[in-house]
Amino acid sequence: MDTADLRARFASRPVARLSTVRPDGRPHVVPCVFALLGDTVYTAVDAKPKRSARLQRLTDVRAEPRCALLVDHYEEDWARLWWVRADGHAEIVEQPSPDHPGIRALVARFPQYREEPPSGALLVVTVDHWTGWSGSS
Repeated sequence: MDTADLRARFASRPVARLSTVRPDGRPHVVPCVFALLGDTVYTAVDAKPKRSARLQRLTDVRAEPRCALLVDHYEEDWARLWWVRADGHAEIVEQPSPDHPGIRALVARFPQYREEPPSGALLVVTVDHWTGWSGSS
């Protein structure tokens, strides 16, 4: 798959798994909704219930900005399986304005955000490398 195909497959899924590195070196993986613009992935802290206001993913990125996002497609017909991983580095926009391109992209993608746009920090992941696999090659 070329980069354009990898991006298109990645963008076709509503949820990714965000993998960060904890300050002690252990991995941390959480599902997240996202929007993709070119080689930039946006995901935000929103109003969905959280166990804590101090999210591990934000703590991790402050200590180590390298991260990865993974999306996949599963079917019983294994010839139709695929996955795409976006490796990159993240930065945190603590209080993004409603006009921020990432907030606008998330609001455009998810109807839930039209009623209640994300009001927390915005994670901005610049993708350095796209990788993927498909069962149908």
